[in-house]
Amino acid sequence: MNINENEIAKLVQQVLQEMTGGAASASTVAPARAAGGAVPNTAKVAMMTALKKFEIQEYPIPELGDDDILVKVEGCGVCGTDAHEYKNDPFSLIPVVLGHEGTGEIVKMGKNVKVDSAGKPLKLGDKVVTCMIFKDNPDITMFDLNKQNVGGADVYGLLPDDDVHLNGWYSDYILIRGGSTVFNVSDLDLDSRILIEPCAVLVHAVERAKLTNILRFNSRVVVQGCGPIGLICIAVLRTMGIENIVAVDGNEQRLEFAKRMGADNTVNFMNHKGIEALTEAVKDAFGGYLCDFAFQCTGSPIAHGNIYKFIRNGGGLCELGFFINGGDATINPHFDLCAKEITLVGSWVYTLRDYATTFDFLKRANAIGLPIKELITHRFRLEEMNEALETNLAQKGLKIAYIAP
Repeated sequence: MNINENEIAKLVQQVLQEMTGGAASASTVAPARAAGGAVPNTAKVAMMTALKKFEIQEYPIPELGDDDILVKVEGCGVCGTDAHEYKNDPFSLIPVVLGHEGTGEIVKMGKNVKVDSAGKPLKLGDKVVTCMIFKDNPDITMFDLNKQNVGGADVYGLLPDDDVHLNGWYSDYILIRGGSTVFNVSDLDLDSRILIEPCAVLVHAVERAKLTNILRFNSRVVVQGCGPIGLICIAVLRTMGIENIVAVDGNEQRLEFAKRMGADNTVNFMNHKGIEALTEAVKDAFGGYLCDFAFQCTGSPIAHGNIYKFIRNGGGLCELGFFINGGDATINPHFDLCAKEITLVGSWVYTLRDYATTFDFLKRANAIGLPIKELITHRFRLEEMNEALETNLAQKGLKIAYIAP
């Protein structure tokens, strides 16, 4: 019996239609295409070779170990951490392939790879994200919330260059080595997947805030700073049912977007001279009350010192705006902290449990109509990484992303 390739394709399509009751979707047949697709011998990376300088370099794709995964990169967000590294190299990583907010499709797997870090099956064609690379540290675990966050672990996109080279998501392909965490997120679209890592930062922060027992459905909440982190913070609060949210920022366009993300009211600090006037404006936005809880989402020590004034006696504060040493903040320990009995928590990155929870947050946010994916305002190719980082540094738009062709 002679059947050509076109006839086989038609038969497969017919079977899929009968199984699904309709036309086969792209997502249904994508794994088969991925499994049969050719993997090139080399991959390109955007290597940061000096301050404010990316160069496109090409390297052989190495042989996979039994526990490794080769991922074809589809996209990666540009983080403020990347911008700090691009401008100042505070982590002394040069030369380095940056990009830790990435996602892509599995195109090759070692024989031992069967499931992801949450126990979900993995196969060729699945869409994945990574969280961290395990070190020999038993305190970094998946489900024990009482142990430490992933701040002490290695992360793809913040690894010094080595003989593998495919160490960050600013590349065509990335090699996920055994011992890494990887999650199957095939049920999320590309833009949502690119936003997983920054959203996990806010899921973790809100979980930290909930430990104070002050943050509740009817709490009055201030979110200070309406960059991507502050805007996502508002969205996380909104998906929890908290509605009385006031956003504070100096950019009117970002404040307008904050309302779309769920803020009930906004305060532009540029319109108020001095902390007393600004505090009164925040009170007015709450109908004459100070807030019950505040989230400080800027990297400004001055903003940290100011935010205590917005909080009522017995209120709470979560500080999450400092991912590098941004300098010292000045507060009055008696008036700002002790006399008001403020409960203060710090938040930095996330736990693995928060990472998994973030997938459900994104689905919930999309379901209730929050414009999460509109955070991505600028998209660049690999050859345009210098322009992408300069756009981030200039604070143009909101979220900058590398999108693979």
